[in-house]
Amino acid sequence: MNDMIIYQIYPLGLCGAPFRNDGKQVSRILRILEWIPHLKQLGVNAILFNPVFESSTHGYDTRDYTQIDCRLGSNEDFQQVCDALHEAGFRIILDVVFNHTGRDFGPFRDVCRNRENSRYRDWFYIDFDDCSRRDGFSYADWDGHQELVKLNLQNPEVRRYLLERADQWIGEFDIDGFRLDTAAILDRDFLYLLCSHIRAYAPDFFFLGEMTGGDYRELLAEGLLNSITDYELKEALVHAFRTEDLRCIADLLHDQIRRGLPIQNLLTFADNHDTDRFASIIRDEKNLSCVYALLTALTGIPCIYYGSEWAAEGKKTPYSDRKVRPEFKHPRFSQLTGDIAAMFRMRSTYSIFREGDFHLLYISEKQIAFRRRSHRGQLTFAMNLSGSPAELKADPEVGQGLDLISRKTVRFSGSMHVPAHSACFWYSDWI
Repeated sequence: MNDMIIYQIYPLGLCGAPFRNDGKQVSRILRILEWIPHLKQLGVNAILFNPVFESSTHGYDTRDYTQIDCRLGSNEDFQQVCDALHEAGFRIILDVVFNHTGRDFGPFRDVCRNRENSRYRDWFYIDFDDCSRRDGFSYADWDGHQELVKLNLQNPEVRRYLLERADQWIGEFDIDGFRLDTAAILDRDFLYLLCSHIRAYAPDFFFLGEMTGGDYRELLAEGLLNSITDYELKEALVHAFRTEDLRCIADLLHDQIRRGLPIQNLLTFADNHDTDRFASIIRDEKNLSCVYALLTALTGIPCIYYGSEWAAEGKKTPYSDRKVRPEFKHPRFSQLTGDIAAMFRMRSTYSIFREGDFHLLYISEKQIAFRRRSHRGQLTFAMNLSGSPAELKADPEVGQGLDLISRKTVRFSGSMHVPAHSACFWYSDWI
C-alpha cells in the first residue's frame, strides 16, 4: 500500500463532458489511453478516478450504479481503459458514492411516483407527513443539498444492492480499490460489512476514506479502511506556502504523532477536485516544486491531481467547482513536471520513503529539515523557501549522504547548505 504514488483524475472534467447529462453516449473516457505515456513518465503507479457512473451532473448524484456515465462512454470503453492501465502497471481506484444518490436514481423516482406504495420507500429517509417540499414529502439529504438523496444504509435491501454493485465493478473492471466519498458519515456497520465482504475474496483491496476533519483513527481501526485523506496536512500546506511560514507543518506532524495517527497510511495531497489549485494560491510560484518535494519526502501516500504537475490554475466559486475540474485535451510536460517525475522516481527506488520514521531536525519560517530512518538507512531532507541560499545549523546525525538529485556525495559538518527555492534529499546507507 505505501508504495503507491497516486494520480487523481476527475474524468467528467478532463474528458470535456457537458456538465448536465444530455443522454448522448460519447466515448470520451478513451482519451485516458493517450495519457498513459505521460503517467508512466511522471512516475505514478496508481490512478484514482473520481465518479464514472451514470449521473445527472457532477458525478456524485448517481442515477445508475451499473453503467458508466454515457457522457464518458460505455462499460466496454471503460473496461478498455482499465485493461490498458493494468497492462501498463497501474492500480485503479474508483471514487464510489454510497452515502447518497441523485434524484434521478430509479428507486427514488419510484418513490416520487408511488409515494407510500413504493417498494423502495425504506431505501431512503422519507417523511410523507411533511408536505412542504416540491415532491409533497421531505427526505434526508447530504449537507442540505436536496439533489443528493441520503440512502438508508441500515436497510438490508440497500446493503445487498450496493454490495452487488461493488462486486460487479471489481469483476467487470478488475478494480484495485475504492475511495469512499463522505466516509466519515457512512454507517459503520455497513462499512464493516463492505470491507469484510470484499476482503473475503480480494484481501489486498485498498479502501481510502474521505475525511475532511475529525479523528482519523475512527476509520483506520482494524477491519475498516487502509487510508484516509489527510486534509489536516493539506490545510497546513496551504497556510505554510501562502504565508511562507513552515512552522505549522512541523506543529501538525508532531501533533499527529502525539495523537498516535498512523501517518504512514494517510493520503497526502496539495489540491484535489474539491479545492483551489495550489498554483492559484501559493505566494511565490518559485516554491511550487518545494510543495511536491515535501509531499515526496514525508510519510504517507502522495497523490497529485491531474494538471497540477504542470501548475494548472483554477479556483472554486461560491456556486461551482468547475474551474478546478477543467478539460485538458493533452497532458503537458513542464520544468515542474520534470522535477516531480524525478522525485517520484526517487521515492519508488528507495524504500526509506515508505519505511522511515519522522524526526524533525530544524524549523524556521522559511526552512525545514527532518530525517527519516529505518534499519536500511536514513533520508535527510531539507527545504528552503527563501530567495537566498540557507545554511541550516542542524546535525543530521550522519557523516555524509548521497544527494539523490545530483548523485554527488555531501559531507555534513553540523550544518546543511540548501539553495534558494529548493529542497535537498540526501541518503545515507548503512547496510
